[in-house]
Amino acid sequence: MIVGIAEISVFIVALIAAILLYRALKTATSLAINAVLGILVLIAVKFLLGLEIAITWVAVLICAIGGIFGALIIIMLNYLKIAFL
Repeated sequence: MIVGIAEISVFIVALIAAILLYRALKTATSLAINAVLGILVLIAVKFLLGLEIAITWVAVLICAIGGIFGALIIIMLNYLKIAFL
């Protein structure tokens, strides 16, 4: 059985695609977990402390990148009446 250049090329391209997909999904999973934890912290503070935090796409993006620390920044900015009112 002879393996040609086309088969080797397809194998290499498939291997590279699999590695890139794995890294993208791994990153997307961690961003989703950070976003969920951050939003849960925002919702808990909203109900426990009575802050009127606007949960917008910007807040979700900050929570996705920063996680709980991003949520704490949002809470601090809202408490100081600077942003996310």
